[in-house]
Amino acid sequence: MNQKNSIVLVLLTVLIAITSCRDDKVFAEYEIKEFSFNGRAAKIVFPPEKNQNNYWIWRARFWGHEPQVDKALLEKGFHLVYVDVTNLFGNNEAVELWNEFYDHCTSEYKLNQKVVLEGMSRGGLIVYNWASKNTDKVFSIYADAPVCDIKSWPGGMYSGSGSPEDWKLCLKAYNLDTISVKTFKDIPINNCVSIAKAGIPVLHVYGDADTIVPFDENTRLLAENFKKAGGTIEIIRKEGVGHHPHSLKDPKPIVDFILKSIDQ
Repeated sequence: MNQKNSIVLVLLTVLIAITSCRDDKVFAEYEIKEFSFNGRAAKIVFPPEKNQNNYWIWRARFWGHEPQVDKALLEKGFHLVYVDVTNLFGNNEAVELWNEFYDHCTSEYKLNQKVVLEGMSRGGLIVYNWASKNTDKVFSIYADAPVCDIKSWPGGMYSGSGSPEDWKLCLKAYNLDTISVKTFKDIPINNCVSIAKAGIPVLHVYGDADTIVPFDENTRLLAENFKKAGGTIEIIRKEGVGHHPHSLKDPKPIVDFILKSIDQ
């Protein structure tokens, strides 16, 4: 019986290992662990050779989309992490989940006490909302066509196209309605001030033909407040490009910005 129990235990251990390290087509060449964290899908990708400082980049949304920056940093010894915050739109529940996931990553995997944040599109909401409340934990922010005001997207209250179904979910997530949201202040355009005052460098990449998350309603307003607060923000404009594709074909300018930020 003892031998049978031992065999069963070994098989269970192997099964757990297999299910926690599933195949990921985007990052198939790397060791990756997939798991559930507080009921949410989570991932961590391990670099071929980690750097001595255990640097890491935290992808907010759209796992695997335009991964050239992530892969470039993996090759430089960064870990890549992700926890799903779908349909929370960067609200307090999402921020609290990120607080707990940060603790998990730094304690379980001994990652650096500071992290690089990567927010594409709606990922800009959680990146800024979390960073504004955790300025001591952030090296830098790379935001790509980021949503900086929920009234712009998914609200569509200005010139942007918006998303009616996402707008309903967003208002519910924040416990707001179409009236109260007009005076709601905890959005990246406003809370970026604390990030600027903390000296955290920021890079935004955007397409000047973006009608989904328009520059004038998002990055331009955030950049104005950021600079007024004494912050450093770099902006890369992609002429004639809409909301997609994100990132840059050659990610070097983004990677160089990130590497510079960890050396400051």
